[in-house]
Amino acid sequence: MSSPPLNPQEPLSAEAEPVIRFDDVWLGFEEGPILRGLTFSARPGETLVLLGETGTGKTLALKLAAGLLLPDRGAVHALGHEVSDKSERELLEFRRQVGFVFQEGALFDSLTVGENVAYRLQEDGVSEEEIAPKVQEVLRFVELEHTSAMLPSELSGGMRRRVSIARALITRPPIVLYDSPTAGLDPITSQTIITLILRLRDVYGVTALMATHRLQDGFALANFHFDPSTKLVRRGVSTGKEGPNITRFLVLRDGHIYFEGSPEEMLKTEDAYLQRFLI
Repeated sequence: MSSPPLNPQEPLSAEAEPVIRFDDVWLGFEEGPILRGLTFSARPGETLVLLGETGTGKTLALKLAAGLLLPDRGAVHALGHEVSDKSERELLEFRRQVGFVFQEGALFDSLTVGENVAYRLQEDGVSEEEIAPKVQEVLRFVELEHTSAMLPSELSGGMRRRVSIARALITRPPIVLYDSPTAGLDPITSQTIITLILRLRDVYGVTALMATHRLQDGFALANFHFDPSTKLVRRGVSTGKEGPNITRFLVLRDGHIYFEGSPEEMLKTEDAYLQRFLI
């Protein structure tokens, strides 16, 4: 008996409450503060592309959104709750609603692909009878159902990244966080990863934060959409009943949001620092 398909999210209006909100968030370590009053929000179905040089706090912002780190000051809100004010037990429950795609995949080398994907469900005590079809479903989504019995070492870098996406999807989260999902991949494999991200956004309505240094990935998300009827990527913005799926850019610098705006605004900028990302 197969499991039900991943359910598309109902589109929500532009007036809907943000799915993710950072309010004056500070975070630092022994060397001093890295995030200095970070403030932004993401609405349902929106994709925020976090750009910035190495060390500007892009990955830290993702970990804060997932409740993997807590801020020194300020508040992080997600799915109507203040993440930064939850107990560890409450955070474990919250993290089931967040998919995290780590930069290098972060797969367990000693587990098979299927076991890696199933890991979170097994930790939650889900029965093997329920787990097996769900694992096959998400592996089918990333077109890797034939790899279930393989070890990560037997896969290419792009395939490991796709397994990481499958693992992030296993709990059907409304939020997915991507940490440099195409870093180190060749152009064709990078395109495959971006297509998967487009499918998640346009078919299942996830809200996403994507940390990247590749501006072209952000423009691909902004200028293309996945057509469920033809299962092809097409030029143009996808539009639901309540309006278009929006992609915005946030450029981090010195712990702050240096720029926040649309792809069109980014392209038209005359700011010398921002133009470095356009080269």
